[in-house]
Amino acid sequence: MSRYDNQINENRFATIAVGAAEDITHSSHGSTSDVVAPIHLSTTFEWAGTGAANEHEYSRESNPTRAALEKQVARLEGGEHGLAFASGMAAISTTMLSLVPPGGHLVSSDAIYGGTEKLLTKLVAGHLGVNVEFVDTRETENIAKAVDSNTDLIWVETPTNPLMRLCDIRSIADIATDHSVPLGVDNTFASPYFQSPLELGADIAVHSTTKYLNGHSDSIGGAVITDDDDIFEQLAFAQQVGLGNVLSPFDCYLVARGIKTLPARMKHHQKNAIAVARLLEDHDRISRVHYPGLESHPQHDLAAEQMSGYSGMLSFEFDGSLTEIEAFVKGLTVFTPGTSLGGVESLVEVPSLMRPDEGSHESATTDIPETLVRLSVGIEDVDDLCEDLLSALP
Repeated sequence: MSRYDNQINENRFATIAVGAAEDITHSSHGSTSDVVAPIHLSTTFEWAGTGAANEHEYSRESNPTRAALEKQVARLEGGEHGLAFASGMAAISTTMLSLVPPGGHLVSSDAIYGGTEKLLTKLVAGHLGVNVEFVDTRETENIAKAVDSNTDLIWVETPTNPLMRLCDIRSIADIATDHSVPLGVDNTFASPYFQSPLELGADIAVHSTTKYLNGHSDSIGGAVITDDDDIFEQLAFAQQVGLGNVLSPFDCYLVARGIKTLPARMKHHQKNAIAVARLLEDHDRISRVHYPGLESHPQHDLAAEQMSGYSGMLSFEFDGSLTEIEAFVKGLTVFTPGTSLGGVESLVEVPSLMRPDEGSHESATTDIPETLVRLSVGIEDVDDLCEDLLSALP
């Protein structure tokens, strides 16, 4: 451990976000003393010789730029090990395929990202014969009833996409510990700034770095963080050798750069989101707003307990027809219709219109209202955001 490790581990989140990778540059790049970890595009590295240890040999297995990012995301989540993947789905699928054998048993939240749902139903269950059991994880006893001695993994998403449902990570972690089952948490919507699954007892935290960690809608990636050495070894083998799902050096650089402003961005996202949520809650054409930061959210108390903030994602149910919703979306000028989230710009998505195969009212795991609208609230001027919504709403 270098002197930078000791210094960084004593610092607070914003300091970690800005400087977490610098021990890599100081220790690994000689006299160059880069303030920013350089992009190493080389696919291979010179052999050190017989009996000498090579830190890096081949970039699929290990790359200095990726190693810097992996340490950075691990520290953000308070974990020992980090792995950077080619996409969020690569991170999720590698976790599941590494820890759950064919014919095994996986317990999952029933309200999850549509891509994860398709992975579980079509590949994990449909192709590998895994018994995937979907339960409503808002009630912890549903997890307790589903988990048994044959369970290989518990998978939860909190807050969920797009209904903004929460689950009690600490209570579920207790169940997982009692049955010696690893608990994985998709922490993408909250980001490490607002929620720390590992500190709450989870074994694995997963992110689509495409979203808040990168924050600028210009990089696809994923990350897995864990404290468990055995889990890390399994996932690292799958990432580097078995599946080769590694994040490119340039994308690692983009994510690392984005992380430096994560605290400032997340504060702004939340400030804008709560204002937008309150505006919508008072509008007569909105029947319901899903945002954990509102006292009207049925799990607001849980959110306040296990999260340090409520992030920038929300959804609402429009009181009207799909034709009216489409007109509303077309009338927006600041919010951009788009299917991603977590960037500095505000996006609006209507799952039933824009992604009917990933999270519509026909979802296999939970009912999503046909008139649900999801907002990724960016960091623009909040008055412009509110005026944009009001001008477009009928």
